[in-house]
Amino acid sequence: WAEPLFAKLNLPQEIMQELIFPGEVIGNITENIKRETGIDYSIPITAVGSHDTASAVAATPLTDSKNSIYISSGTWSLLGMELPKPFITKESQNENFTNECGVGQKIRFLKNISGLWLIQECRRSWKRQGLDLSYDQISLAAEQAPAFKAKIDPDDSRFLNPEDMPSAIEAYLRETNQSVPTSYGAMARCVYESLAASYAKTISKLEQMIDTKIETIHMVGGGIQAEILCQFTANATKRRVITGPIEATAMGNILVQLMAKGEISNLAEGRELVKRSVKLNEYIPE
Repeated sequence: WAEPLFAKLNLPQEIMQELIFPGEVIGNITENIKRETGIDYSIPITAVGSHDTASAVAATPLTDSKNSIYISSGTWSLLGMELPKPFITKESQNENFTNECGVGQKIRFLKNISGLWLIQECRRSWKRQGLDLSYDQISLAAEQAPAFKAKIDPDDSRFLNPEDMPSAIEAYLRETNQSVPTSYGAMARCVYESLAASYAKTISKLEQMIDTKIETIHMVGGGIQAEILCQFTANATKRRVITGPIEATAMGNILVQLMAKGEISNLAEGRELVKRSVKLNEYIPE
């Protein structure tokens, strides 16, 4: 599938010959690295999903690639689905969806959405003010705060790198004539609910573009440790959410190396291995 795709780019032949795809053994560690590390034997170097999201998606145990999507959840949220070939339309361009190469001759059709960066920056601001909170404490306070009091657009440019995230959120809420949270729990709940709402909106757009009914959401990465976000995502999207693995990027990297060595035959077998290796949690819409 890749040759016709790259042929359309009219790349010079010397560049075409240099293209490397996941699952290829491209050489061994150099003599310099052997000396630096004290290793006295050769270690093969395998081309893996070179962007961390490519490796994370490789380790996502998708229930059914035709009706399942993934959210690689962390500082940012990468939401998309696997496709057999690129999907390029005016609408996909307007919605800022990208087509990125994945493992197993797949295209990752996805959108980059803001993620737990907002919570991370709030926590850093609160710490400067003398309130040293763990993420568990923040999640618990958010659970106990009243629901649906305010909503932000997590992708608003003012939240990219503000000097003070809580202040930026408060300013947004005042400008949009909404109530301003009076506690860190209420502020966190506003962020978690807004992220879930953003996921629901993006999934709706994805369904319209691909003309496919999305039934299951697979969330992977460090962000799934915020269980409140996983449950809110199930609630907002009215879909089942399956979470795990947390260390998806590392596991996807390992799976491709196993494929290159012939230890597993393909990505589907690798994902079955992931299912048997980690605990998957399920969230049902409430």
